[in-house]
Amino acid sequence: MAAEIHSRPQTSRPVLLNKIEGHSDAVNAAVLIPKEDGVITVSEDRTIRVWLKRDSGQYWPSIYHTVSSPCSCMSYHHDSRRIFIGQDNGAVVVSEFLISEDFNKMNHVKTYPAHQNRVSDMVFSLESEWVVSTGHDKSVSWMCTQSGSMLGRHYFNAWASCLQYDHETQHAFVGDYSGQITLLKLEKQTYSTITTLKGHEGSVGALWWDPVQRLLFSGASDHSVIMWDIGGRKGRTLLLQGHHERVQALRYLQLTRQLVSCSADGGIAVWNMDTQREEAPQWLDSDSCQKCEQPFFWNIKQMWDTKTLGLRQHHCRKCGKAVCGKCSSKRSTFPVMGFEFPVRVCDACFDTIKEEDRTPLATFHEGKHNIAHMDMDPSRGLMVTCGSDRIVKIWDMTQVVGCSLATGFSPR
Repeated sequence: MAAEIHSRPQTSRPVLLNKIEGHSDAVNAAVLIPKEDGVITVSEDRTIRVWLKRDSGQYWPSIYHTVSSPCSCMSYHHDSRRIFIGQDNGAVVVSEFLISEDFNKMNHVKTYPAHQNRVSDMVFSLESEWVVSTGHDKSVSWMCTQSGSMLGRHYFNAWASCLQYDHETQHAFVGDYSGQITLLKLEKQTYSTITTLKGHEGSVGALWWDPVQRLLFSGASDHSVIMWDIGGRKGRTLLLQGHHERVQALRYLQLTRQLVSCSADGGIAVWNMDTQREEAPQWLDSDSCQKCEQPFFWNIKQMWDTKTLGLRQHHCRKCGKAVCGKCSSKRSTFPVMGFEFPVRVCDACFDTIKEEDRTPLATFHEGKHNIAHMDMDPSRGLMVTCGSDRIVKIWDMTQVVGCSLATGFSPR
C-alpha cells in the first residue's frame, strides 16, 4: 500500500508520556530502542543506563554501568546491539559495548584512543566498520572497529561540535564552534576536503543529514536552522528562524517532509518542508539608504556635502537592501522565507506581503526543560529529549508530525 500522509491539525501538541528521573548530573544523550519500550541514556554522572518500560508503565534501569569519566555522547546500532560511548577524561577514549538481546547485560568490547579532549559527537558505520568522532581537541577521527586502530584524523581551527556521516559515499559533515561546516571525503589512511559551508553567525550545535534527498540541516547558537541543498549542487540554502535560544537537536522526517528542531530553552519546532520556500536574500552593502538615499553614519563625505547627520544601517529581510530606520519601520512574519516571527522589512516590501503570506509554516511547542539532545522513532511517533536538568522525557508526537499507513504510524 502506498504511503498516505494525513492532515496535521494545527492545534495538536506533543503529548508527554513519561518522565525518567534518576541521573545525578546532565544527561548528554538519550536514544529510543527500536521496537522496544526502552531508552538508553548517558550522563555527566559517568553512567550508561538502559531503561525498560515495566508493566506499571514506568521506566526502570535494566542496566546501570559506571565508567571512569563523564559520558558526553553516544552512538547506538540496534541490529548488532553495539553501543559506542564518547567520554571526557583528558586522554579521551571511545568505548564500545555489546548489549545482550534481553537488554539486561552489557559487556565492554574495545577502547579506541580517539581524542585528546572531550568527545562531542560520533557515528558508527556498520558498512565500513568505522567509528567517526569529533572532539574538543579540534579534530575529527575515524577508526577501524575490527582492528581498533586509528585510520585518520583532520584538525580544524575551532572545537568540532557535531557530526553527520553518509555511509554510502563516506562523506563526513563536521560543524564547529566558529559557525562553519566542513564536508570531508574520508578514506583509509587519507581524506580530502570537499567544501566549507558558511552561513551561521554562531557555533553549530546540531546537524542532520538526509541521504535520500541529500539535504543537510544545521542548527546553531544564533537561534537559526539552515537547510543546505547538497544534492542540488546549486548552493541553495533556506534559513529557518523561529527559535529564541540556541538550536541543539535536529531530525528530518523524510516520509512526512517535516523537520523537528529543539532548542536550549525547551522549544520544539516542527517545520513543514513539503512546500515551496524562498531563499533569504544576501544583505547588500551601501553607504547610504537604498530607499531615501540618506547617508549612513560612516559616510563622512555625503554627510559633509548634504550637512546631515548619518543614520544607522539596517537590512530588509525580504529584499536584502540596506535601509535606514525610517524606511524600515514595519515588522512582519514571512514564513515562506523562514521568518516565523516578525522581522524588519522595508516599507515597500511590507506593502507587498499579503495576509495569506503570513500563514505559519511551522508549529511551536514547549518542552518545559532544557533540551540538549533528541532522538525520534518515526515508526512509532515517539521522541525522547534530555538535557542539563537531568530529566529524560518521552513524547507522543503522532498528532504533530503526521502519519503513514505504510508504517502503521497513525494518530490516536
